Amino acid sequence: MCESCKIKFIGPSAEVLEKMGNKSNARKLARQNRVPVVPGSEDPVASEEEALKVAHKIGFPVFIKAAAGGGGRGMRVAHNDVSMVNAYHLAKREAEVAFKNDAVYIEKCIVGARHVEVQILADEHGHVVHLGERDCTLQRRHQKLVEEAPSPAVSSELRSQMGRTATKLARAVGYTNAGTVEFLVGKRKKFYFLEMNTRIQVEHPVTEMVTGVDLVKQQLHMAAGEELKLSQKRIRPRGVAIECRINAEDPLNGFKPSAGTIVLFAPPGGLGVRVDSHVQSGYRVSPFYDALLAKLIVHRPTRGEAIVCMRNALAEFVIEGVKTTVPLYLEIFNNKSFISGHFDTSFISNLGYGS
Repeated sequence: MCESCKIKFIGPSAEVLEKMGNKSNARKLARQNRVPVVPGSEDPVASEEEALKVAHKIGFPVFIKAAAGGGGRGMRVAHNDVSMVNAYHLAKREAEVAFKNDAVYIEKCIVGARHVEVQILADEHGHVVHLGERDCTLQRRHQKLVEEAPSPAVSSELRSQMGRTATKLARAVGYTNAGTVEFLVGKRKKFYFLEMNTRIQVEHPVTEMVTGVDLVKQQLHMAAGEELKLSQKRIRPRGVAIECRINAEDPLNGFKPSAGTIVLFAPPGGLGVRVDSHVQSGYRVSPFYDALLAKLIVHRPTRGEAIVCMRNALAEFVIEGVKTTVPLYLEIFNNKSFISGHFDTSFISNLGYGS
């Protein structure tokens, strides 16, 4: 619609959005360009019989995912034939409600994996760069909670490989503007393409903090047709940045949404602390919209210092009137496994909060 009205859309073209916005199509394009993908179905599965056939071929456990999905909606895990049939129909119903498209595909569940994504920028003149990776492994119900850059699980060699793969895929599909290529990294440091987010991400501030690049500003320049003035050689992460998504949810009650009026909103400050938020004292939290209240980001020279800084900032963050995820984050940032950097996508469920 924007293109037909000669209105410049700040993002990729409609053609690219159609190519990469559908996860099943994106997987197919990745395979065509020799990008390693998680084993799974070539196309959306049309029946539970076909779903079972794919699951038996690649082996349980498997994910059933909405082809047009995102944010963990329309996604279910199956460990055997019975749960496969139930999960297949549940995922299709969720996908139809959320995206008006019930198409689903099957993907192998990689046990013990890390969720790592690469930020890319691509101008309209063929210049594509990556700005390193973000580790988004800490999730619940497939929704990200904590993000950090760089990933404690990624070596410089693996970072270069994933960066080259992300930019290669972006060039192959003619991508422009800001985007994110998401990967799963297995225990043996083998990585697989998951999907491409054809937009700016919630967690983009951690990349901004370690690279010093204003990603939204770059989006505007690229949409205006300007050339990127960033060279790959000059992009080097400095220090470590970590972000916590502060949600109006009760972690001790199954992450139940917490609606109400925020009586007091007093965010932390200080060296290396950044808070992105639309909230103030007196703000009314509705049960009908996204529960995100704020993004708390810290940036320090080392990961150890960043963890201490985040711990202090969380302790200083005052939000009265609704339940929030702050207590959960305080537990995470005092956890030995998290501090050591040795964790995977099962971390939150292993704490007893459910996956």
